[in-house]
Amino acid sequence: MEDAAMENGETNKDSEVAPALIAVHPTQNSVAVAVGSDLRVFDLLGGCAVSLVDDSDGSLHKDSIRAIRYGANGKLFVSAGDDKLVKIWSTESWRCISSLCSEKRVSAVAISNDGSYVCFADKFGVVWVVVVDGFNGDQDFVNKKAAPLLSHYCSIITSLEFSPDGRFFLSADRDSKIRVTVFPKKPLDGAHEIQSFSLGHTEFVSCLAFVCTHECPQGFLVSGSGDSTVRLWDISSGSLLDTCDIREKAGLLESKEIEDRYAAVTDLCTIPDSTLVAVAVQSLQGIILLSCDLSAQTLYVAKVVSIKGDAFIPTSLGTSFSSGLLWMVTGASNLHDSQHPCLSRVKVISGFKESSPDFVQHGPIVLEDDEIPRSEKLLEKLQGRVSFDKNYFLTAAEALKTSMSNLLIKKQYSTEKREFRKRGRNDKKIKK
Repeated sequence: MEDAAMENGETNKDSEVAPALIAVHPTQNSVAVAVGSDLRVFDLLGGCAVSLVDDSDGSLHKDSIRAIRYGANGKLFVSAGDDKLVKIWSTESWRCISSLCSEKRVSAVAISNDGSYVCFADKFGVVWVVVVDGFNGDQDFVNKKAAPLLSHYCSIITSLEFSPDGRFFLSADRDSKIRVTVFPKKPLDGAHEIQSFSLGHTEFVSCLAFVCTHECPQGFLVSGSGDSTVRLWDISSGSLLDTCDIREKAGLLESKEIEDRYAAVTDLCTIPDSTLVAVAVQSLQGIILLSCDLSAQTLYVAKVVSIKGDAFIPTSLGTSFSSGLLWMVTGASNLHDSQHPCLSRVKVISGFKESSPDFVQHGPIVLEDDEIPRSEKLLEKLQGRVSFDKNYFLTAAEALKTSMSNLLIKKQYSTEKREFRKRGRNDKKIKK
């Protein structure tokens, strides 16, 4: 069995479609976009495209990249995906300093707050950890091996996060679970102490993020799901504090063209120095801004930011601690019969000042292309071209809906069908 999305030998070509991803350096030194196997990085400080150097095996990624992440201190960057490769990059030289081979396809990555550990999850529900402690500059990590950290019992893991204080490690999966684990002092020995389970979603959990302020540095967890909700949690107890129905609050229920299963929350991004959470929804041409009242422990919709005139449904969101900008990307790879297999579209939103009196009426705003930092050079690198075909992105959005449904929404089978599938399994251990 190759992965949990193609159980018992079943395959579906739609599951190969992968969304475009975006990640922003914590101090906005650079921005990275992944489309299919193509990893694109733009140096915002130098105003130029970055040339990646990978001497590990003579090539970059060979299949769709499913996760990209900057470390909290900005020194490390990790990319991983369907080629079962986890690549660790130095952001100073953009050299690949370590390339690890996973047993299964990789679905999520995380870097510890102090930059000492890289964790990645595979589609069989196993989380692995690699020690990168002591990284300074551009040295290679040779002969690094990953050790199993924890497991979700054959459920696709969709998101990994460290808590703001680094004490806890969070993992979310297709079976609507969020596991909060005490991150051990010796991770290579495994993580055996579970702090809590955050249970309440009725479909797959797609994304995790923390809302933090100076007054509340430990923060609260927010999660997005295929059940069209964003939920607020206390991770110490696993208690559900509040639920925000995205479809109802954003007016998506008024659209007869949007089916229930196609209104999934695809990504979350917290806005630094605020209690705002940007939400990307599978069928929304724009984003939803939620505000978290930390004292009342509630969520509410602050504003819906629509993107007019473009076929732009964000597939991934990113921001930095210093800029006050929200970066977004749309696009997909492996579209059948497409002339542009790796095309993406980048948009930026500015004006996040929640306390200003005209926030709801006037801010934030979607920047025009020429207002984006480094504008044309950046767009040419990250998008693949400056101009774009609107019909492509409409096609990509539809393909991603089907792909996510096939990959993450659990299928229901009759007893007869289950028995037939069991007989056809090819992952059984052969008895000697």
